[in-house]
Amino acid sequence: MRHVVLAAVVLLAGPSVAQAGSTDGLTVPIDQARILRIPRQAASVIIGNPSIADITIHDSRTLVLTGRSYGVTNLVVLDNDGEVMLDDSVLVSSVEDHSVRVYRQDVRTTYSCSPICAPKVVIGDDLGAFSVAVDQVKQHDGLSQPAN
Repeated sequence: MRHVVLAAVVLLAGPSVAQAGSTDGLTVPIDQARILRIPRQAASVIIGNPSIADITIHDSRTLVLTGRSYGVTNLVVLDNDGEVMLDDSVLVSSVEDHSVRVYRQDVRTTYSCSPICAPKVVIGDDLGAFSVAVDQVKQHDGLSQPAN
């Protein structure tokens, strides 16, 4: 899926640029980042709901938009004169590549299969399976921490 962006913002992941007033907004997959380039220096960058998406200023003309949780929020970028360079919605969506969802009645568990299947931490999955997967990820990450 190509990402549509307002005029003055270009995604490095896709070259399409939309006219001002686009209703499609910005799309970013959950747990992934997109680079946004703006034509002039940003003075203020505002994300409506930082629990859905996060924005980081890499430099004065490069922003990093990261999908944190499913949902829709908005992004506003102002220049040094307080003029709006970007005011658009941000949709954070799921990534289905190499994913398998197993349903047991109303209980869902998601696996990442590339090519061997392993549990995947996905919001909305069964709490038991989700908690086990999160704990395993934390333990795995702890193995890479330097000794004190």
